[in-house]
Amino acid sequence: MTGIVIVGTQWGDEGKGKATDQLGERVDYVVRYSGGNNAGHTVVVGQEKYALHLLPSGILNRNCVPVIGNGVVVDLSVLFEEIDGLALRGVNVDHLRISANAHIITPYHRVIDRVTERFLGRRKIGTTGRGVGPAYADKVNRVGIRIQDLFDESILRQKVAASLEQKNALLVKVYNRPAIDAESVADELLSYAERVAPMMTDTSALLNDALDQGRVVLFEGAQAHHLDVDFGTYPYVTSSSPIAAGACTGAGVGPTRIDRVIGIAKAYTTRVGEGPFPGELLDDTGERLRQAGREFGTTTGRPRRCGWFDALVVRQAARVNAMTDIFVTKLDVLTGWEKIPVIVGYDVNGVRHDDMPMTQTELHHSTPVYEYADGWTEDISSARSFTDLPANAQRYIRRLEELIGVRVSGIGVGPGREQTVMIHDLL
Repeated sequence: MTGIVIVGTQWGDEGKGKATDQLGERVDYVVRYSGGNNAGHTVVVGQEKYALHLLPSGILNRNCVPVIGNGVVVDLSVLFEEIDGLALRGVNVDHLRISANAHIITPYHRVIDRVTERFLGRRKIGTTGRGVGPAYADKVNRVGIRIQDLFDESILRQKVAASLEQKNALLVKVYNRPAIDAESVADELLSYAERVAPMMTDTSALLNDALDQGRVVLFEGAQAHHLDVDFGTYPYVTSSSPIAAGACTGAGVGPTRIDRVIGIAKAYTTRVGEGPFPGELLDDTGERLRQAGREFGTTTGRPRRCGWFDALVVRQAARVNAMTDIFVTKLDVLTGWEKIPVIVGYDVNGVRHDDMPMTQTELHHSTPVYEYADGWTEDISSARSFTDLPANAQRYIRRLEELIGVRVSGIGVGPGREQTVMIHDLL
């Protein structure tokens, strides 16, 4: 039995897709267990670049089974657009499996998401407007639509009508928007049933059977720890649980099934959307990082907010997720800096904090405390072992290990699949 969870340690966009793809060559199942198409992974294979928004990164590997678990919310129009796009590039995805219990993002979820954000104005959360939050809200409110509902037309139409009864009143009377026709929504959802049917399965049984047989199952988190609805920078978070514990509820496996938790940390820090970011660089340095790292969202294209590596952010994620390994990505982006700052504490109204503050108010008023590492100028994109790295790059990684309290087992030195330095075997 080998269950491995990959978790982002910052605010997403750490390069989880690359790490998942690396491991995907050696695993039997790759499972998305949370989030929706508000997340995105970019995977580079040779000269080909693939932007994946909803499909598991393992979809590119025919030797493993990609799975969308019950904890994911699925926009079927996006799913099949993505599948068709891969098919045009010669990627066969008929091995994809989707949980019958996964909830569906409907057209009215997208509408609610967009109008709510506009209504909030300056208090907006910074969502992608793709209906993810409203779909999770319906799940918790027990008025959601699941994949299995596509195969009972009467039940589906009843559920859509019941869900829209309240939403239409809200749209018309509060947001001054036209009502949404329940029959049209149901018709659209039913049109996907034939294509979904071969993919739908009891993914919990599938994965537990696989683990019983000694298969390697990789659980791929979307977003990251600090966007978790419980442990993230609430309310500027996602609506699901991307932490390692979320793999259990989002895929239907017990906690004793998890053998290893791999945290993915960018060699600096980025964030998309609203919310606190104590180390954000709002000057030319931040723009230089953004351009050097090509920090624009895979799913939205939005420019990412940039800052230096924040040890407090990553250390808290390592603790809550009981991480066994850290994979540092985009180390190559730091090449050429004379000094590389690292956040090692926060100053909150004159009081030093060596861990993330407990309250949102304290975090909002935090000022970073930095220490400085010596930089390097050598091109590291062709490094394949730790000793290939310049001495200062090695020292930087070792210092991050000390600050996080977890060993660094892998390092990304470029966007390509092969541009990786492995220090310890992740399996």
